[in-house]
Amino acid sequence: MSAEATSPSAVVGAEPLPRQDEVLTEAALAFVAELHRRFTPRRDELLARRVERRAEIARTSSLDFLPETASVREDDTWRVAPTPEALNDRRVEITGPTDRKMTINALNSGARIWLADFEDASAPTWENVVLGQLNLMDAYRRAIDFTDPRTGKSYALKDAAELATVVMRPRGWHLAERHLTVDGEPVPGSLVDFGLYFFHNARRLIELGKGPYFYLPKTESHLEARLWNEVFVFAQDHVGIPQGTVRATVLIETITAAYEMEEILYELRDHASGLNAGRWDYLFSIVKNFRDGGAKFVLPDRNAVTMTAPFMRAYTELLVRTCHKRGAHAIGGMAAFIPSRHDAEVNKVAFEKVRADKDREAADGFDGSWVAHPDLVPIAMASFDAVLGDRPNQKDRLREDVSVAAGDLIAIDSLDARPTYEGLRNAVQVGIRYIEAWLRGMGAVAIFNLMEDAATAEISRSQIWQWINAGVEFDHEGTTLRATPELARTLAADELAAIRAETGEDAFAAGRWQQAHDLLLTVALDDDYADFLTLPAYEQLRG
Repeated sequence: MSAEATSPSAVVGAEPLPRQDEVLTEAALAFVAELHRRFTPRRDELLARRVERRAEIARTSSLDFLPETASVREDDTWRVAPTPEALNDRRVEITGPTDRKMTINALNSGARIWLADFEDASAPTWENVVLGQLNLMDAYRRAIDFTDPRTGKSYALKDAAELATVVMRPRGWHLAERHLTVDGEPVPGSLVDFGLYFFHNARRLIELGKGPYFYLPKTESHLEARLWNEVFVFAQDHVGIPQGTVRATVLIETITAAYEMEEILYELRDHASGLNAGRWDYLFSIVKNFRDGGAKFVLPDRNAVTMTAPFMRAYTELLVRTCHKRGAHAIGGMAAFIPSRHDAEVNKVAFEKVRADKDREAADGFDGSWVAHPDLVPIAMASFDAVLGDRPNQKDRLREDVSVAAGDLIAIDSLDARPTYEGLRNAVQVGIRYIEAWLRGMGAVAIFNLMEDAATAEISRSQIWQWINAGVEFDHEGTTLRATPELARTLAADELAAIRAETGEDAFAAGRWQQAHDLLLTVALDDDYADFLTLPAYEQLRG
């Protein structure tokens, strides 16, 4: 540990925040520095491996289960560690950022789990990064309340027995934290988020009968899961808690990870608790990896790709079978609808769709599912209660009837739907509106009655890119239109004008609309496809 004293972490380019010293303690920063020195070199190697693998996909337009790990898949004897009591019943999980109001509302929501999100639902301003940690620390001490300055409404925690269990999601391996450096280098955001949370809360969570639980995003291979496992082993030894206290649920939200589900669980087996089917990032990953694979890989409008599409059924059913075979929880996808206060009919139709989606997941064998709004918790709860009853999960449903071949996961052309002009327009609309909010520090944004986050913005800009580069044609008002950069620019200009009219000149000028417009067109039209829109966006994010 001598390296800790030779070159301490440095906070750079950030304005002081209230109570930041409670989070950025000398000991906590030394722990993050040690994580960085031990694990960032391997993280860098794995990011380089992603580039190599993408090049291979571009060359072959195919993926397969790994021959070198066949023995892991064929060995029927291994299981993940037994599930701790606090994670045994996960029938409804609510997601959202870690601002103070959301922290209280999510814990009080009635959901079994709160995914406390430092990733796609949180724009990584330094304020969000640090104060989000502080809010969780306060919540575990029951030292948190909130009064809305606009409405005067006050919020406080319910009794401890009624609160959701927290599963915290750090940023993905690819993102850096520019405001925290070690030896002059920015620390990966994943290690900042994990390190601060784990250091401050692991022991207290054990005292509360829970533990340091994590969702791991954007994982692309079992080797990346192995790195997380090494981080967990070191961290538990560092603070002196038993090995296996940490539990991780991995989001299977990349197409490459879908081919390595068993291997990912195997690498994390002493710390694994489940896998999750992350729909929007999964579609984004398919487009990103097969964007130059020709017409058979062109996705239709994102809302036309339901979970009943054959290639999505293959993905979700394989996930359930894999999890239950290995004793892990299978967690379903997001219900992103945001209820309208003004349109009861819109709510009625949407609630029926949510109910049907959750009924399907429960019937398929999932042990739980996600919602984005507290009003959806009772709907999802009813779907899983009907199947589970008093049982905490249905891991005993092994789904041995499921058989998925490698080609089934990328049979995009099995879906009988085509891109539409309205789909292109919606992608432009969502892209501009989401990016503008993100640049103002908001990562979870209600747009057209849906909770959008970075994943939906990624699929929006990726589809614009794919459709243009594939020369997709639309039938529109009796004519045939081709997806072109010029059409995208026209739609973007129209949307900017519509937003100006909708918000008024003063509000438009106070926002970051032109900047969002320009950034969307950059990541949607450039020949050099950006791996993640949050990388160029982070360069423009203030704070």
